[in-house]
Amino acid sequence: MFSLLNIFRIVAFLEGVSYILLLFIATPIKYLVNDPQYVKLLGMPHGILFVVYVALAILFKKEFSWTNNEFLLVLVAAIIPFGTFYIDRKYLKSTN
Repeated sequence: MFSLLNIFRIVAFLEGVSYILLLFIATPIKYLVNDPQYVKLLGMPHGILFVVYVALAILFKKEFSWTNNEFLLVLVAAIIPFGTFYIDRKYLKSTN
C-alpha cells in the first residue's frame, strides 16, 4: 500500500507540477489574455499541496536525520520551479 514516504513523494510531485502550471501557463494567460480563470482554478489546489508538503517535510526531518541546511533546502525547493523534483530524486527516492 501507500506508506507515508510514498504519500510525501506524491505530494512533492503534485506540488511541483501545480507550481509549474501556475507559473508558466496560468499566470501568463492571466496577464496576456486577461483571463484569471486558470489562476483561480490552480491556486487553491497548489496552496493546499504546498502546506501539506511543508507539513510532511517537518514530520520527516527527524526520521531522515536531515541537517538544518538539508531541511531548509527541502523547504526552499517548494518555492523554486522544479525544486520538488530535485528533492524527490536526491532525498526521498534514495531512502525508499
